Amino acid sequence: MVPIAFILYFSTMEGTSVEPFRTILKSSLFHRAMTTTVVVAFWASIISLVLGYIVALHLARQTARRRAALMVLVLLPFWTSILVKSYAFTIILGREGIINSFLSWLTGAQVALPLIFNRFGVMVGMTNYLTPLIVFPVLASLLAIDPALYRAAEVMGAKPIRIFLTITLPLSAPGVLAGVLSVAVMALGFFIVPALLGGRQDLMLANLVDFYTREVLDWNIASAVGVTLFALVGIFAIPATLIRRTKGRIAS
Repeated sequence: MVPIAFILYFSTMEGTSVEPFRTILKSSLFHRAMTTTVVVAFWASIISLVLGYIVALHLARQTARRRAALMVLVLLPFWTSILVKSYAFTIILGREGIINSFLSWLTGAQVALPLIFNRFGVMVGMTNYLTPLIVFPVLASLLAIDPALYRAAEVMGAKPIRIFLTITLPLSAPGVLAGVLSVAVMALGFFIVPALLGGRQDLMLANLVDFYTREVLDWNIASAVGVTLFALVGIFAIPATLIRRTKGRIAS
């Protein structure tokens, strides 16, 4: 709370004026960064949810020993620095990177797909880091489902799709909500991935804070942007947390 208190202090011109907030609210650069942050966080959360749910569903159907071995692959992204991985993606996704070089060799023609320094590169870098955060809570919810429910549904003639929609998906909702909450909060504050893999149109609020502190050297404006980002995270996190607590009380 102490660092947050200092940021609040600087964001109000050392406690004397709220002019920094007026300035950023009139800034087109701030509006663009705010829109980009929300859009990128939304799509990163959705893509990570889809990929993470598929992985968690596959892991839940494995034996305990095989699941433990496969979990190592899920944990691999956490064992590598996000900075190192971002630089690695520049080698993989670059115009002369591994993917484009392979496609050029495969087609016999020069291929230079724009896979980096744009929104696609940002999404690849962010989902690579965020997907495991979806896998763990969803997997916990899937493993908690009583197998007898599946057997009962099969005896009653339910098809796999109906079983998934009526049993698997509803009962895994707590894990989905927990995972999406974690991913959305982290995605809102991403800095390294947009800075290294994104383009000029992919400026997010965290990058805007860096811009005002290192280039413009205006700590008051930077603090105001930081407070706004903190409030944005609260808008996403508080309702989701209340929903989780409500569902937990109902279940108990």
